[in-house]
Amino acid sequence: MWKHIAANALTLGVVLIACLAGIVQLGKSKWAEPGPLTEATFFEVPRGASMRGVSEDLAAAGIISSGSVFRIGTRYTERAGDLKFGTYEIPAGASMPEVLDIVTAGGPSVFPYSVTYLVRQRGPEIRVRERIPGQEEAIEIATYQPGVDDVPEEYTALIERGVPIVWRVSVAPGLTSWDVVDALKVVDFLEGGDDLPLPPEGTLAPDTYDVVSGSSVEDLVSRMRSAQERILADAWASRVPGLPVETPEEALILASIVEKETGVPEERRTVAGVFVNRLNQGMRLQTDPTVIYGITNGQGGPLGRGIRASELRAATPYNTYVIDGLPPTPIANPGAASIRAALNPEETSFVFFVADGSGGHAFADTLAEHNENVAEWRAIEAARGATSGN
Repeated sequence: MWKHIAANALTLGVVLIACLAGIVQLGKSKWAEPGPLTEATFFEVPRGASMRGVSEDLAAAGIISSGSVFRIGTRYTERAGDLKFGTYEIPAGASMPEVLDIVTAGGPSVFPYSVTYLVRQRGPEIRVRERIPGQEEAIEIATYQPGVDDVPEEYTALIERGVPIVWRVSVAPGLTSWDVVDALKVVDFLEGGDDLPLPPEGTLAPDTYDVVSGSSVEDLVSRMRSAQERILADAWASRVPGLPVETPEEALILASIVEKETGVPEERRTVAGVFVNRLNQGMRLQTDPTVIYGITNGQGGPLGRGIRASELRAATPYNTYVIDGLPPTPIANPGAASIRAALNPEETSFVFFVADGSGGHAFADTLAEHNENVAEWRAIEAARGATSGN
């Protein structure tokens, strides 16, 4: 009898071991096989989330086939405590190890929606975009000018739904500090700014900044100032010898003039070379943007009219047709490319330039060549005026 019982127990043990082995093998198979997700999707790991909660959410979203197998796999690989909060894109068919790699890797969140506030010369604009999982390019779903257009319903709906959004502020090069701060005061996802002292001209780095909704304008301005300090310090450290600027502050002034004189990237170093040549030769800079800054004091946007002859003759600190050398301050906030151009200008013999009708400039070594280029530009202006009048 005892032999019979022992034999049955042994048989049962073998069966249990076989079943356990089968379960383990099934778990391994489920762990490694492609997941059930048929289309790429976004998945959010909340701050402070547990692996149990995340595994259940992944299963509920149809990203993995089993929350329990996923948890066992994370413990077996000793990564159960490696979750990183954020929003991630999960590709179609991702296996459990691939999903685990994604939600534990960290890095920038991939938000389905972005709201970008563009601060630019022709007026601020808000752009709302949606990124479709599996597609590289986001699609624009709404755009409007604050204070001019009604707020689009699509934008309002996103806010009311509380969907994950990445908020950005994108500041164009060449704006004055007054332009930037004035625009930031009215953006709806930043706070404050009304009592913010105007930052010194030229000290704000034009760039695109990710921000937190509800954060302060003051914090963003501080980030912009720190960024400009780093850019200027790096460019100053690698400047070429023989420049007619003695301090980083003078370099920033020169860079701001380069920024305002050309919007063509390929011309920046050439334009910088022209101004360096003029300064080295004791010539006046004779640049209109400095005169305009002296008229507007960098406030109120573009001049909106031509410069008067009396203004070109007026003895102001910014009238480079009258004063020698650089004006006392920058006339705008230059971008990194213009700062680098000012401190590493093109080696050229040019000392003159004028618009050529293509958006760029015609450069010249001599006054005679320059006068010819000016005559050609005047003819282009006359032709355009005749065309627009018909």
